[in-house]
Amino acid sequence: MRKERRKQRKRKEGRKRVVVSSLPFEGCSHKKNPNRHYHGNQIKTSKYTVLSFVPKNIFEQLHRFANFYFVALVALNFVPVVNAFQPEVSMIPICIILAMTAVKDAWEDFRRFSSDRVINNRECFIYSRTEQSYVQKRWKDVHVGDFIQMRCNEIIPADILLLYSSDPSGICHLETANLDGETNLKQRRVVKGFSQQEAQFTPERFHDTIVCEKPNNSLHKFKGYMEHPDETRTGFGSESLLLRGCTIRNTEVAVGIVIYAGHETKAMMNNSGPRYKRSKIERRMNTDIFFCIGLLFLMCLIGAIGHSLWNETFKEHPPFDVPDANGNFLPLAVGGFYMFLTMIILLQVLIPISLYVSIELVKLGQVFFLHNDLDLYDEETHVPIQCRALNITEDLGQIQYIFSDKTGTLTENKMVFRRCSILGSEFSHQENAKRLKTPKELDSDSEEWAQYQCLAFPAKQAQGPATVRSQGSVQPLRRSQSARVPMQGHSQQRPMGCGESSQPPVAFSSSIEKDVTPDKSLLTKVRDAALWLETLSNKKPANPSLSTTSSIADFFLALTICNSVMVSTTTEPRQRVTMPTSAKALGMSLEKLQQLFQRLKLSALSQSFSSTAPSDTDLEESVGTNMPTTDSDERDDASVCSGGYSTDGGYPSSTGDQGDMLASAEGPPLEEALETPALSLASSDLCYEAESPDEAALVHAARAYSFTLVSRTPEQVTVRLPQGTCLTFDLLCTLGFDSVRKRMSVVVRHPLTGEIIVYTKGADTAIMDLLEDPACVTDTSMEKKLRKIRAKTQKHLDLYARDGLRTLCIAKKVLSEEDFRQWANFRREAEASLDNREELLMETAQRLENQLTLLGATGIEDRLQEGVPDTIAALREAGIQIWVLTGDKQETAVNIAYSCKLLDQTDTVYTINTENQEICESILNCALEEVKQFHGPQKPDHKCFGFRLPSETPATATVPVTPEIGLVVDGKTLNIIFQGKLENKFLELTQYCRSVLCCRSTPLQKSMIVKLVRDKLSVMTLSIGDGANDVSMIQAADIGIGISGQEGMQAVMSSDFAISRFKHLKKLLLVHGHWCYSRLARMVLYYFYKNVCYVNLLFWYQFFCGFSASTMIDYWQMIFFNLFFTSLPPLLFGVLDKDVSAETLLALPEIYKSGQNSECYSLSTFWISMVDAFYQSLVCFFIPYLTYKDSDIDVFTFGTPINTIALATILLYQAMETKTWTVAHGLLLVCSFLMYFVVSLVYNATCVTCNGPTNPYWTLQGRLSEPTFYLVCILTPVVALLPRYFFLSVQGTYGKSLITKAQKIDKLPKDKRDLEIQSWRNKQRPVPVPGGTQPILQPGPPVPAQDFRADVPKSSLPHQQKLMKDWVLHGESCGRDHRTGDPHSGTSSVQFSRNQLLEPEGENCTAEPPLRPTGKNIARELSQDSGPHCLPIISPQGLLARPECPLCKENSVLKE
Repeated sequence: MRKERRKQRKRKEGRKRVVVSSLPFEGCSHKKNPNRHYHGNQIKTSKYTVLSFVPKNIFEQLHRFANFYFVALVALNFVPVVNAFQPEVSMIPICIILAMTAVKDAWEDFRRFSSDRVINNRECFIYSRTEQSYVQKRWKDVHVGDFIQMRCNEIIPADILLLYSSDPSGICHLETANLDGETNLKQRRVVKGFSQQEAQFTPERFHDTIVCEKPNNSLHKFKGYMEHPDETRTGFGSESLLLRGCTIRNTEVAVGIVIYAGHETKAMMNNSGPRYKRSKIERRMNTDIFFCIGLLFLMCLIGAIGHSLWNETFKEHPPFDVPDANGNFLPLAVGGFYMFLTMIILLQVLIPISLYVSIELVKLGQVFFLHNDLDLYDEETHVPIQCRALNITEDLGQIQYIFSDKTGTLTENKMVFRRCSILGSEFSHQENAKRLKTPKELDSDSEEWAQYQCLAFPAKQAQGPATVRSQGSVQPLRRSQSARVPMQGHSQQRPMGCGESSQPPVAFSSSIEKDVTPDKSLLTKVRDAALWLETLSNKKPANPSLSTTSSIADFFLALTICNSVMVSTTTEPRQRVTMPTSAKALGMSLEKLQQLFQRLKLSALSQSFSSTAPSDTDLEESVGTNMPTTDSDERDDASVCSGGYSTDGGYPSSTGDQGDMLASAEGPPLEEALETPALSLASSDLCYEAESPDEAALVHAARAYSFTLVSRTPEQVTVRLPQGTCLTFDLLCTLGFDSVRKRMSVVVRHPLTGEIIVYTKGADTAIMDLLEDPACVTDTSMEKKLRKIRAKTQKHLDLYARDGLRTLCIAKKVLSEEDFRQWANFRREAEASLDNREELLMETAQRLENQLTLLGATGIEDRLQEGVPDTIAALREAGIQIWVLTGDKQETAVNIAYSCKLLDQTDTVYTINTENQEICESILNCALEEVKQFHGPQKPDHKCFGFRLPSETPATATVPVTPEIGLVVDGKTLNIIFQGKLENKFLELTQYCRSVLCCRSTPLQKSMIVKLVRDKLSVMTLSIGDGANDVSMIQAADIGIGISGQEGMQAVMSSDFAISRFKHLKKLLLVHGHWCYSRLARMVLYYFYKNVCYVNLLFWYQFFCGFSASTMIDYWQMIFFNLFFTSLPPLLFGVLDKDVSAETLLALPEIYKSGQNSECYSLSTFWISMVDAFYQSLVCFFIPYLTYKDSDIDVFTFGTPINTIALATILLYQAMETKTWTVAHGLLLVCSFLMYFVVSLVYNATCVTCNGPTNPYWTLQGRLSEPTFYLVCILTPVVALLPRYFFLSVQGTYGKSLITKAQKIDKLPKDKRDLEIQSWRNKQRPVPVPGGTQPILQPGPPVPAQDFRADVPKSSLPHQQKLMKDWVLHGESCGRDHRTGDPHSGTSSVQFSRNQLLEPEGENCTAEPPLRPTGKNIARELSQDSGPHCLPIISPQGLLARPECPLCKENSVLKE
């Protein structure tokens, strides 16, 4: 027992790190410091040193099989018995290849070394006990246990636990852009117990022991506790940890103790370096290299056998057969084996040694042109495409499946408040919707306001350190500038050149996100709610749940308070606001304001509350610059101005309208109302920095109704009401948002009633299950009201989701003092726990977030990115399957799918939502059965030895119109599919679908889906996303693409390529992807062809030299042939060649299918090239052989014309394969050929005894004087290339491939080319079957959808028959209904939504095409719910009225 306990203690201690102060051990020996075992802060990312570079680099290069192969042959060539060449000469090729790679590696490692040196020598301040102060030292001198002092704008040197902040609230602000790319500031808090320090922190008084977790790479998780001398513990988490690489902002001084240093910091543990991925071509190439090795062994075996047979023909040993020292001759078998090894050395060039280096150089050139493509450059953000993986560019041309996130990838991720529902009452915000539809008009209005601004009253100087006012506004300083130099002038400067960025440095702060036009019907209720708040006292309000006024007040208070938004000023570094600004600090006195208002009529003043721009404009013209303006461009600067009027309505978005308050009978007096514009002006300098766009949208929405977030500290949050009154809530606890709970909560104490209130917001699926059960309410009327509110709110949520809005539910809960005290104690224990801390914190959250009272719901719009529908349509024409994996609601995702043309009105959409495995399996079976009725079983492409056999499927033009299939599943269904081993059936169904939507999916599910499709279907996959939740999906795919959007750079940092817009994916894949694949595939084939053709010349010669491994070409000529004469043309070909122009590739996306089918480089094309190489080598050898037969020329004289002919043939072959000719192509081919003659002439003139006993001295000079040499060199390449030329001619004339057709189109004039492209696109469209009956379409509503829904209990049923009988068909009159069952009914809903809309044929058809129903149509049609019945089904032949559904047994019961 004791041993087990000791083992358990050691295990627990092994999972912990204990840190103490290093000050008591300063000056002592290193062994006495208990922190000595931890890493220092010096980092080293370089791999080599001066001494270790050569051996280590050679060792790494030998891991590549080709390098090892050639080094082994060089070593074998040093064996005298089997050497074929001079051993020293045979080392030259492999040494050159290894040297080139070593130089590249050395340069990259030197750059890493230089970067390490700069970082290690940065300076910081470390506390010294001997100096009694902070002394300046370098980063590499920092150790665990040291106390570090950091100032504003300094970079944090190590992972530090925050113990002191100059901020009175103990807050330190960080910018984490170096880690995750997010520019919005993060808050870090001093460890509890250290935040109330009035004086400067003294490190020598720190005697606590820190116990925390071992170093790990989780940036967002950290737990530990601090043990005080009195043995009490204080827990802390990631909110108190300052990570290495982050920058201190908005904080003068921060002090902390080092917890992790150097390579143990979280930033360094996440820096795993560039990931290496092997492309599909590289995997194919490795296979073909093994084929070449097999071919080499076969040729060597033939040589060995031939040598033995030839030796047997001699009755006596020939004179060249020399015996050993003992006079013994080698046996024939041993001699044959030695000859086998010699032949391997002779024919080693069959394996292209320079291919790998050439591929790396070509990819660098491809990446260069890819990076400099202006079409992939985003002018708004000034960000070009980033190529982070240099070795998989060709995979961009072979993508078959794309997995995309929705929010921020297909949409803008600019969240705009659109609608809300409070206590079951819906407020549509029609004025705000109109504003969002006309963004260009907003810009013109903004310019008018900018011109008007200059005509206003002269501005006053605002008293306060944060700002310096000029005429109307503040010019923000960038974070890199000094905050002590105030900038004066207009903030209205637009960027004039492309070099300036129009993006505001504050995240989620564009004008369209900030400006919200209030709903007129809600304004008066909000005013009444604000006045009701002021009437509250310490007594609790009677029946608060029944009060609409109190619920509205709580709703907007929750929007304002329940978030993590930081409030700061527009100056840089931005100053955090901790107290509401006093009205006395403003320029105009109340007396002057009163004189201005006396000139206005009360009626005009009262109209300003709800009227549009004219009345508000008159009011603002009278007040001057002291009133907020509606300049939306001013709001596009660095600040998110909390105050000010919305752009179109003129309504003040921070405070209540003064005119309305004056007009109301029970409004405050004039002086009190006139304080409001002053407060509004002060608040116009506030910035809202949110961690998510949803939070920012809700805070801006509350601000539009004058519930303005003024300041936030860890202990308090201040809200200003429409009357100008400020309420300061004590912030008792904050439960942040996480992906498991899908909600966040704040616990506050109401300043007026003293109640402890929990405000919660989150996903409707999470909040609705946590509401108080109406059945528990004793009052019957209250119960009915609660049920009614819940039902109406759920209906509004469904309506919002169908309209494509992101939905959130708002709820509250009132706690008693005793309940909160017990919960707080439990929370503190959980925070102080080191073991199972996350589980305990989750349990505390679940104890608090229950029995909630529903307040309302919000709908936030996320706009579709520009060019997304066109991009998706083009990618689908290219044969790419597109899946959308999102965490959003099902209805929202489906609506976006229709908007971006991922789904079409004519598609049959199957929606599967179930938590039962048996139901899920049955649905998949039924869906497959129905789909196969239309499409038939899929017939895979048949292959024979790699050759694709012609498919039996008829041509596209004769395919009947079959309904396209779409599939929608949710996260719970995905769990059932993965857990129930239904992946194969799921994948079989998805192969019939043109689109798949996975809603409510977690990051883990996203990566599992990508891996499932990639591994099971053996297809090329691409994942694209913009957020941290997409990282696992991006890394799981063959190619990961990150979008540098609103959610930071974590997706970009984990990706292979980074773009700024989804529309850039179109050209990236269809143009650059096709080019990169086509160039590299044909270049690889050319290398194989070139080497096989040249090596076979030596092989044919062996039949005439007794298989003695002799050569008729000088070895230096063989080296020069591969390294110089034929190496540069394929490099230029691989970088610049374009088989089809970019315009044609974009106009005809179907051409992309050639890359998907690997038409350029496959097993068949490889063997065709091999056969062609064998044929050409035969011609190049035997024509010169027959020409010089029976002559007395020597061996090198015979080999010179063969070498010349081979070079000419190989270069002309390259010319025939080149599709795009430039001056560089022609010059390089000519120069390569001329270089051969220059080098050969010089070599033959100077080499007298280079390769004895036979030397190539003056060989080429002698051949150039003979006419036979010229005749052979001209005739032989023609005969060798004639079959290839004939094949290319026939292919170009009669070829039916997409590439051939596109190349023909490219050669036409522009007008004819456009007509031909249009004709091509018309032919690709499917046409009805001739003779098929066509339905007569009449103008009217769309064809009703067939909706298949099953409501069954969640618990699994014993018999499948019972399950089937419980399924009932319901008809819906809505053409696109994706309703789910009541989330509170305890049932799972399974739907088959069949949306069949036939478009009218012909130009003279009078029928109107069906329109996608809007939110209003859906709401109207949902109210017309009919009983269960079977609907007509649309078949390829038309509209068939059937009394019985194909899946029904008796009208409405499914077959068993």
